[in-house]
Amino acid sequence: MCNLAAPKDPEKKRPFFYIIRGKSIFGSPQEDGSGIQFLYQNDGRMINSAKLVGNLENEEELNLLRTVDGFRKLVHSIGVSAETDDPKEKIKFVFQMYGKTDIYGGGSNIEAVLCGDGMETKIDLSGYQWTEDDNEPGQIRVIFEKPEHMAKLDVRFYLNDGFEAPEAPEEEKTIDYSSADYRNMISRSLMSAGNTARLESKIKKAMSGEDVTLAYIGGSITQGAGATPINTECYAYKSYKRFAERFGVSDNVHFVKAGVGGTPSELGMIRFERDILRGKEEFPDIIVIEFAVNDEGDETKGVCYESLVRKALRLPNEPAVILLFAVFSNDWNLQERLSPVGYKYELPMVSVLDAVSPQFPLKNSEGRVLSKNQFFYDTFHPANAGHTIMADCIDYLFAKAQDNLQTREKETQERTKLLLEEAPAIGNTFEYVRLLDKKDTYEKAEIKCGGFTGSDKVLQGVEMDMDIKQTQEFPYNWFYDGNNPAEAFFELKINCKALLLVFKDSADNNVGRADVYLDGKLKCTADPHINGWVHCNPVIIFSEKESADHLVRIELADGDKNKQFTILGFGYVA
Repeated sequence: MCNLAAPKDPEKKRPFFYIIRGKSIFGSPQEDGSGIQFLYQNDGRMINSAKLVGNLENEEELNLLRTVDGFRKLVHSIGVSAETDDPKEKIKFVFQMYGKTDIYGGGSNIEAVLCGDGMETKIDLSGYQWTEDDNEPGQIRVIFEKPEHMAKLDVRFYLNDGFEAPEAPEEEKTIDYSSADYRNMISRSLMSAGNTARLESKIKKAMSGEDVTLAYIGGSITQGAGATPINTECYAYKSYKRFAERFGVSDNVHFVKAGVGGTPSELGMIRFERDILRGKEEFPDIIVIEFAVNDEGDETKGVCYESLVRKALRLPNEPAVILLFAVFSNDWNLQERLSPVGYKYELPMVSVLDAVSPQFPLKNSEGRVLSKNQFFYDTFHPANAGHTIMADCIDYLFAKAQDNLQTREKETQERTKLLLEEAPAIGNTFEYVRLLDKKDTYEKAEIKCGGFTGSDKVLQGVEMDMDIKQTQEFPYNWFYDGNNPAEAFFELKINCKALLLVFKDSADNNVGRADVYLDGKLKCTADPHINGWVHCNPVIIFSEKESADHLVRIELADGDKNKQFTILGFGYVA
């Protein structure tokens, strides 16, 4: 029970700004029976939130939020409130600082127990015990006693003497999804309708009562990050539902979701058969590809993306492929780099950037539909409203294709096949890439495991399809536990044109670096700490015009042979 305490002497009124205001949170199920919502504050997220939610523009104060030392200088106390259906519900609030040497274990944890009645709890930091390893503000965790509970969360920072905060922004107006301005915004998303013959044929198929499957592959936005709950409020599920409502008969429209956070098309093309096709005889009819905010680090600058697109287009059931370009809060994506692929194959392209970004600067003037704070959950991911808008953008394409329904001449229907026989827009080196792991083998590959005899169980997890629970990525891996330095290697003899290594990133201090040798020469060093979280990391080992025999040796680097390393799998082109 949440009891009232005796009143204290009134404290000094301090300026404050919000970093979280009215944010919907959802307790994802955990093994111990609780529910947790993670709100990451590192990598500039908290600074972005201070700008968008708190209206903070002072560069000195914004820069202080980059480190724990600066945070302590700026922030006197933290005000937190949560509102749930049950005002007596207890919720644990944890603000974790990341460490210098031990990222997840070395920093301070600022904690408080809240009630779900919306009353603010203040955490005074003036006498707080900090650790020597504190480095940067890392993540907020909100822990529910039971899973799948929801709440509205507010977090604001009260400032120390000598600092000022702007006036808190007024409550934002409700989004009018039926307004002309909203419809105009959505219509801007159709970057190119392309040749909709394939899409029209799938619409007809659904309307006739035949089974039709919509599949979505991409990064964390496709996974559903920022949506609460993630399984039913994500854009992928919502756009699938829009299609089913428009064209479905009974339960003949089906759903496949395969988004993996923090990963590019370089990994998407490797896991395509596993995560999208899934060994079934019936292939997806419509495939939405979303990597426009994940591919900045793609080594090939678009070859992997086009290889994935061509892989999807070549399926024997001739699926309709839709290219979706999401957007970050700084109005950035890679559609200029990737759209030539869509134009080459005359594919429908939907740009969320083109839809929402032009209206953000309008403030309260005519044409403004929503603010960035309403669209974005954090720097990188849309909130529920953002996911709804993304779904409506795709649905706008569906509606346009429906308007165009007609009996297509065979020449129009065959055009995509003809385009696939022409030179690619960027490149198609990895069009036929396949996964090699302990489960999916390759007859022209010989493996000597060395000390990599185990299977790592601590893996990146994602919510597939309509699941609320996570599925582990790459469970059929090769794991070296660090206990046999004399055997701290793995060897692969393989005949192929191209080969990619997929290894596990981690911030754990027990994880080490591995040197990758190709035919006896050091090719690269795989460092799991660069990204700093449990994550799947693909890198190209080699890419050649003809298949040849190669020997790949992966060996723990000098000084790290007593540490762990996980080979999640390989991608190969035979």
